[in-house]
Amino acid sequence: MTRTATLLMGGVAFGAMVSLAQAATITGKVNGPDGAPFRGAFVAAQNLKTKITVNAQSGNDGVWRVKNLPAGDYEVRVRAAGYANGETSKVALAADGAAEKSFSLKKDKVQWSDLSSWQAKVLLPEGKGKGPLFNVCFACHGFETRMAGKGYDHGQWEALVKYMTTSMGFFTRGRVSEQDEKDLADYLNSVFGKDSTLPKSPEDMPKYREVAHAPFADETLKMVYVEYEMPTRSSFPWSAVEDRDGKYWIPFYGANNKIARLDSVTGEVEEFTTPNKGTAAIHSAMPASDGSVWFTQQGSNKIGRWDPATKQIAEFQDAYAPGKEGSMDGGSKHTLRVLPNGEVWSTGGPLSKFDPKTGTFTGVAAVPSVYGIATDPKGMVWFAEYTPAGVIGVIDPATMKVEKFSPPTKGARARRIVIDDKGVVWFAEFASGKVGKYDPVAKSFEEWQLPGAEPTPYAFEVDAKGFVWYSSEHQDVLGRLDPKTGKVVEFPLPYSENTMREFFRDRAGRMWYGTPANNRVGYFYLDE
Repeated sequence: MTRTATLLMGGVAFGAMVSLAQAATITGKVNGPDGAPFRGAFVAAQNLKTKITVNAQSGNDGVWRVKNLPAGDYEVRVRAAGYANGETSKVALAADGAAEKSFSLKKDKVQWSDLSSWQAKVLLPEGKGKGPLFNVCFACHGFETRMAGKGYDHGQWEALVKYMTTSMGFFTRGRVSEQDEKDLADYLNSVFGKDSTLPKSPEDMPKYREVAHAPFADETLKMVYVEYEMPTRSSFPWSAVEDRDGKYWIPFYGANNKIARLDSVTGEVEEFTTPNKGTAAIHSAMPASDGSVWFTQQGSNKIGRWDPATKQIAEFQDAYAPGKEGSMDGGSKHTLRVLPNGEVWSTGGPLSKFDPKTGTFTGVAAVPSVYGIATDPKGMVWFAEYTPAGVIGVIDPATMKVEKFSPPTKGARARRIVIDDKGVVWFAEFASGKVGKYDPVAKSFEEWQLPGAEPTPYAFEVDAKGFVWYSSEHQDVLGRLDPKTGKVVEFPLPYSENTMREFFRDRAGRMWYGTPANNRVGYFYLDE
């Protein structure tokens, strides 16, 4: 991907959607229950036609501002954990117009759905089903949007667990037993069911003060998130990456079996269905230079190609290990990258190369289980093994020679890996909570420890200024590391359960993401 621009600041980033000469603004103030300015509330302005939402925050003076909006009708709402969030307002904006809307918050209790998965792990009671819940279910989603506050009865929890183990059987087979299913339903019923034994608010638990997040730094209040809704609640968008025409391609994970193309100006989403029968679990989609789009099907061990001329999808099946058909342990396709020569490389089990000219897969036996993948300016393929060893490595596509390198921290479980503009290798150490750097010229490592009890960096990218951005999966925050100083700044998100999987920087310097649990894709920028 071309990396030519800096991460845009202020209104210019959103200005890509509308001429600055015709930009409108909504502003206002958030006050607390005592009438004093309220700091750090998220205010969302959604265009009712395009469904594009801009999320900004109130500053120390309580003032919030959303700039460079297209003319149209907007719904404006406010959110702050521990306060009533039901107030909304309709605003009509003319071209180059301005409107004002202020909010007065009413105190309420923090909800279970406001917590991060790490906070929940500390506060939720022990039980037989807790292990499968956190170790298996939370590999795809958390509890906040699908469990907390639902109040289902035991039969409904049983049905939901059965749906998960059936639709995601390629993943749960061998990981979730019949007893685990029963324990899961029992546990979910006891903590989030009609007869839950939990306090209605986690604030009422003795340990809550120990896990409550400290106030964010003032500079974090300048973060803005621009987001796009997906067509259905079950879309589960995994990421968003720009193609040569300035559109954004989105893989829909799970049983939806679709990829989609987003027009970031109009908010229009066009969907394309893969022919696969059963759960495709499309994990990664990547536009190629010829206009085609390649994608992985983790659930069926296939890759697919969308043809820009016909808008049709062709699938290519890789072989499973004998006796392990239909299981991720027998073979899977995870994250992919397309080389300039047209070769399609994908992670999973094992690392593999697909040659479109011959229609053949070549597995790399020396890399049997791998997660992250990136290509450098020389055309070399780098990878991160999300295993207890946690090594990173590189393969020469011409010779198929593999070389591996062990980070200083043992058991780091390297997950995502990216190459910056200078050819330096960066990787996210999910288990150790560190950012790692490998210099291929000096053949040296450097690491930075991230803050928090469980930093768990997942989505990962380096911007044009050299800042390293990550999402903290278990802490539910966005983070930025300055490698020059070692300073880490963490930013709040407009909601809990971010589930961000990959960051992609577009040609304008904007950092794109998917948040499957919240059924949105978007980008973020600092309004400075």
